Amino acid sequence: MSEEELKALDKEVKTLKRIASEWAGQLHDLVEDRLPGGYEEIPGIAQSTYEACKAWAQASARLGAARAQG
Repeated sequence: MSEEELKALDKEVKTLKRIASEWAGQLHDLVEDRLPGGYEEIPGIAQSTYEACKAWAQASARLGAARAQG
């Protein structure tokens, strides 16, 4: 993988981490501010948070593997 490709993947990992953090913040706000009344929001926000974290983890693993190869 070229240096440019590594930089692009690193940028993707950082972007995905930011997105995951934003979803985690929404989940936190739900817990802190809107429960128990907003309980119906839990599944949607939790699923989006999970998917964002999973996307970050996959990209992070790809970056780690690419760095390990050279």
